[in-house]
Amino acid sequence: MNASIITYLACICFLFLFGRIFIVPLKKILKLVLNSVLGGLVIFIINLVGANFGFHVGLNIFTSILVGLLGLPGVVILIIVKLLIG
Repeated sequence: MNASIITYLACICFLFLFGRIFIVPLKKILKLVLNSVLGGLVIFIINLVGANFGFHVGLNIFTSILVGLLGLPGVVILIIVKLLIG
């Protein structure tokens, strides 16, 4: 009887640890995807506003991931690079 209780507790601990190992990276991946989508939206809004001034930042997967990872500094970096390169 005691061995079965210990086995059940060990299985519960194993499932908890196993789930934790895979859930944490999944949360980080989902956060990166969400931030990248929001970064793409920010670039799209910059392009809408910048169209009045003849300013355009390329919207692709790399720029949206850059803005998703870095946030507002990523937007500033893209604008500075666009102004420097032309």
